Amino acid sequence: MSELKAYQSACQSRVEHALEARLPGEGILPQTLHQAMRYSVLDGGKRTRPLLTYATGLALGLQENVLDAPACAVEFIHVYSLIHDDLPAMDDDDLRRGKPTCHKAYDEATAILAGDALQALAFEILANDPSITVDASARLKMITLLARASGSQGMVGGQAIDLGSIGRTLSLPELENMHIHKTGALIRASVNLAALSKPGLDPVVAKKLDHYAKCIGLSFQVKDDILDIEADTATLGKTQGKDIDNDKPTYPALLGMAGAKQKARELHEQAVESLAGFGAEAELLRALSLYIIERSH
Repeated sequence: MSELKAYQSACQSRVEHALEARLPGEGILPQTLHQAMRYSVLDGGKRTRPLLTYATGLALGLQENVLDAPACAVEFIHVYSLIHDDLPAMDDDDLRRGKPTCHKAYDEATAILAGDALQALAFEILANDPSITVDASARLKMITLLARASGSQGMVGGQAIDLGSIGRTLSLPELENMHIHKTGALIRASVNLAALSKPGLDPVVAKKLDHYAKCIGLSFQVKDDILDIEADTATLGKTQGKDIDNDKPTYPALLGMAGAKQKARELHEQAVESLAGFGAEAELLRALSLYIIERSH
């Protein structure tokens, strides 16, 4: 796990520089909008999705520089989703990553526009960033992949299901379907964008990586549900107990706390099994799967 921590630190530093380099400067008009974008993006966070992109690239023998743009694109989509999720019309939260949410630091209109702009920037990067070295066909596949992962058949669709499920008791398949879309789609995209960065990748290998990503996408949400109960606001960097307050369906509510923890462990084991054909080059992916279910925030 110490190797993972060192890799996390190195990747967080790398992606922070890559994100800043691709964001508009705060002095560029419209200044308030660009300041809000930078405020939301450059405020730390775990950077789990870019880390998955880099770790997948490492498992495939790719150089980090060809992964900078996909890593930034997926993180911009993630941050845009957080900005919009925190709005009063959605989850109505005042705290994110340990500081006021975008609409509290600025205002609701600016927060909406900042999210919109980050979404557009993600696709602009995939379309034009010179660090992407694959051909035009693969670049187009990247754009399509991220669009589907973040749209009505992915993250946004999952959020719509989530909002429509408030006050309801979902079955396990219904709950998993919601989170395969809401949380899992972007995590899968993080891995699959790296796979698309590898020219001529064996489709069998790509399928194994996708299954790995599907499993950790679900385990990530199971752990989030557990932390919403067991952790505190200071550790989480966001309001603890929000899902319970909003009467949302969760894994602990459906399976009990012990059952939810067992579910997370099973998903981790399935994720690791998906990497059976890989050697030491995928050790960070295995460690990341374990980190996801053992993290404290």
